[in-house]
Amino acid sequence: MANARTGRVRVAVLISGAGSNMAALIDAGLQADAPFEVVLVLSNKPEAGGLATAEAKGVPTAVVDHAAFGKDRLAHEQAVQTVLDAHRIEVVALAGYMRLLTPFLVGRWAGRMLNIHPSLLPRYPGLDTHARALAAGDAEAGCTVHLVTDGVDDGPVLGQAAVPVQPDDTPAALAQRVLVAEHVLYPRVLGDFCRGRVRRS
Repeated sequence: MANARTGRVRVAVLISGAGSNMAALIDAGLQADAPFEVVLVLSNKPEAGGLATAEAKGVPTAVVDHAAFGKDRLAHEQAVQTVLDAHRIEVVALAGYMRLLTPFLVGRWAGRMLNIHPSLLPRYPGLDTHARALAAGDAEAGCTVHLVTDGVDDGPVLGQAAVPVQPDDTPAALAQRVLVAEHVLYPRVLGDFCRGRVRRS
């Protein structure tokens, strides 16, 4: 599972927005000892800011606009899969890809699709994770990289990073500190995964 030319695993990053985690993955993949290379950034939104960031870093981009497919999520994912096939992708990393995936795409990438979630799973799957952590009085928050399965944020955990909650935290302030941790955790876990060092629990 590697690029025959570089010896690196070919990774596609799927985004819907600014793509700050995507940028961290691209930068990590440019390191001399990186086991992976981001060879495609794909978005379901043509206005996603991360597309320009990827292009500025020299990474090919693609858009498969979900709006063009109406409510037909399967047809949209089949179009996404066609693009992934064309770029000979080996691992998919979701980075703020705001789509609920169908069993089609999840099944095609079973064991090879990763996601990062802004909580210490299994706590707080889904949305509003930081507000929920503060409302519960948690002493720490954090982020999790996991394999994608049919359930929402319930795939096997590959790595986590904890972030202490401050007494005066707001959801926005906590989110910003967790995001900094995400930018460190995701490249490390993806690298370990592509080297085969991650135990899937």
